[in-house]
Amino acid sequence: MTAEEIGTGTVTALVADAVMAPSLHNAQPWRFQHLRGSGILRLYADTSRALPRTDPEGRGLVVGCGAALFNLRVAAAATGLASDARVLPDPYDGALLAELPLRRAGRPDSALAALRGAIGRRHCSRLPYDDVGIPADVCGRLQDAARAEGARLLFPGAWHARLVLELTRDAEDAEAHDPELRAETARWTRAPHAEASDGVTAETFGPRQRLVTAPVRDFEAGRRTSGGVPASFERHPHIALLGTPGDGPADWLRAGQALERVLLRATAEGLVASLTTQPLEWPELRWEVRDPRSAMGYPQMVLRLGYGPEGAASPRRPVREVLEETDRG
Repeated sequence: MTAEEIGTGTVTALVADAVMAPSLHNAQPWRFQHLRGSGILRLYADTSRALPRTDPEGRGLVVGCGAALFNLRVAAAATGLASDARVLPDPYDGALLAELPLRRAGRPDSALAALRGAIGRRHCSRLPYDDVGIPADVCGRLQDAARAEGARLLFPGAWHARLVLELTRDAEDAEAHDPELRAETARWTRAPHAEASDGVTAETFGPRQRLVTAPVRDFEAGRRTSGGVPASFERHPHIALLGTPGDGPADWLRAGQALERVLLRATAEGLVASLTTQPLEWPELRWEVRDPRSAMGYPQMVLRLGYGPEGAASPRRPVREVLEETDRG
């Protein structure tokens, strides 16, 4: 299979897996370009889908694109293609985040290929989890997954987990008093049974917490639409922090790839997960999230992991809206 023989159907299938990645408010801030002449698939940031009030630096946007890049690598490996990507290949084009060569690999990455089945099963679950432990060997494999992408996954101790929960509450309270931030969140939330191809739908909100014990974003804050009965969440949530040594675009891409590798590994292990960036969206809170005794560097994501019901699937834009085929290149 040469570069010239990679057909539209194969490229479409690769991108269909890539866009299953999580992103801030499910904004899906990516676009892809297939250069048929050179057999290159490019990943660009779609800044028209940025959240300037929630994510002024674009960190969350790039993390989401990094997660899409990892899915692309997994799908390529499962198809027998090379899974190595060049990140930030053009210093004069900041929107071009990565290039993936579409060529047959001498020996496809079997560890990546094995994760492809988890891509379609991974959904954010904002539902209550079982209050049971996660075996140490499972936690170890999740940490190995983050380490394989150059990041670090930390399971904080009891005091640190309580601090993260308190910081999440502080961030939610700050958001409640910021009209612009509330309006931006509202623009990306969808009413019950709405036809949507992006955003956070009411079916994925999850119930309100009777007592706030888990770091789960309340997308209905101040405008209740579901009318559901509050639910009891696990009293001792399993929180993990994902961090990187640095805090620039290359690190954000690294964090996104590590995040998705951890999430797919967790799905394969029978775990469910939800994500929050709320305490990381406020500079005065973000540094407090980090354990000063750790070598994590910069926290990039707060994960909640556990055993419980799978969440509903979030909507996705069709591939034709995000993929451009061109003979240039």
